[in-house]
Amino acid sequence: MNLKEIKEMLQLMAEHGLSEMEIEKDGLKIRLRKGAGGGVTTEQIRDKQSMAIPMAFEPTAGSNAVPSQTAPAANGGTLIKSPMVGTFYSSPAPDQPVYVSNGSRVNEGDVLCIIEAMKLMNEIKAEVSGTIIEILVKNGQPVEFDQPLFKIQKG
Repeated sequence: MNLKEIKEMLQLMAEHGLSEMEIEKDGLKIRLRKGAGGGVTTEQIRDKQSMAIPMAFEPTAGSNAVPSQTAPAANGGTLIKSPMVGTFYSSPAPDQPVYVSNGSRVNEGDVLCIIEAMKLMNEIKAEVSGTIIEILVKNGQPVEFDQPLFKIQKG
């Protein structure tokens, strides 16, 4: 089973509002289960003797929008964290303006940046409304899972 087939299964889950899906193909069994935050947990089981291998995937239907991770910042505001490993891009293309800058007002659902992962461009959207206090990474910088990207003052 390849990544394209898994993505097709994720898209089917999103289209039909499914919270869980299990497929068996060529002796490989895969179970997709939607978590509380909208992410999908995948268990891949080669046979009944082997152990489950948990993997986390985020749905990338349509616009490749991926929910960001939020957490309270130590000195006020909310941190927007990367939901994946990839490359941070502050604009949709090199010749286009940045999505947000320090002092920008954002609403919940606004695109903050793009993270490229495995040749896919994933839009990272704000989960809170407020003002960008600080952008914590530079354009073109590699980012890790759960790395803080933005600090937003709610309100």
